[in-house]
Amino acid sequence: MTTGTPETPARGPGEAWRRRGAILLFVGPFFALFAAVIVAPLAYAVYLSLFSEKSSGLGFGGAETVFVGLGNYLDTLRDQAFTDGFLVILGYCVLYIPLMIGGALALALLLDSGLARAKKFFQLALFMPHIVPGVIAGLIWLYLYLPGISPIVDLLGGVNFLGGDQVLGSVVNIALWEWVGYNMIIYFAALQAIPAEVLEAARMDGAGAVRTALSVKVPLIRGAVITTVLFTIIGSLQLFTEPMVLDNVSDGIVSTWTPNMYAYNEAFGNNDYGQAGAASIILALLAAVLSYVVTRWGNRR
Repeated sequence: MTTGTPETPARGPGEAWRRRGAILLFVGPFFALFAAVIVAPLAYAVYLSLFSEKSSGLGFGGAETVFVGLGNYLDTLRDQAFTDGFLVILGYCVLYIPLMIGGALALALLLDSGLARAKKFFQLALFMPHIVPGVIAGLIWLYLYLPGISPIVDLLGGVNFLGGDQVLGSVVNIALWEWVGYNMIIYFAALQAIPAEVLEAARMDGAGAVRTALSVKVPLIRGAVITTVLFTIIGSLQLFTEPMVLDNVSDGIVSTWTPNMYAYNEAFGNNDYGQAGAASIILALLAAVLSYVVTRWGNRR
């Protein structure tokens, strides 16, 4: 009697095709949706960015579409209104990212500590603002910022939240209200996945609650923190909804306040789709470069 492992039966071409078909069945819808929602709009924006509407003769004739190549890109980069928008984004990131990451991380560590009570309630309460659509959130805070209507403005002695440089802090506040709870849930889930024996070893070594949180928990959820930083940077570049809601009542916000607002104004205010397409592609390329840099930095760390 012979012993040994049974031989694996040979797989014929029919089984190989079935395996490929199963793989295609699972990944096919994703790639189809990705192509329709991401690739096709980007390709169309690139196409629009290469053309411009020019009036014939002395301007009395009809406009015609002409190929300008990289002309729209050069005009966009030379436009101070577009470049000034990135200064606004830079100031926004300097304020928003540390406050959002630090606040969400602190809340997650508090909920994960043994002193926390009613964890489910506070998780839901802190996450609830994220459920509110951005336009509705902007309108809620617009009411709270308007003098003569807002109880907060009256309580603070008539502070102008919508004027001058203060409007940037007002926009940051709306974004914090919307996103701190969302990122807190991500951090809390990552903290819950830390092995209990690791935390027990830290306690046996004499580490207190604060030392354990800073020296053990935070390094172990570094991946989640880097992911949220990446998403926050990309979201900051796309800043649009909140300032757009405040635009009509704020003297500190103009129609080209951010790069996204600049592209929107070129497309629907000036009917210059070529310029809008160029601004959109420049913004997309910058987001891709920053994503790569943050990802490489996170992996190297």
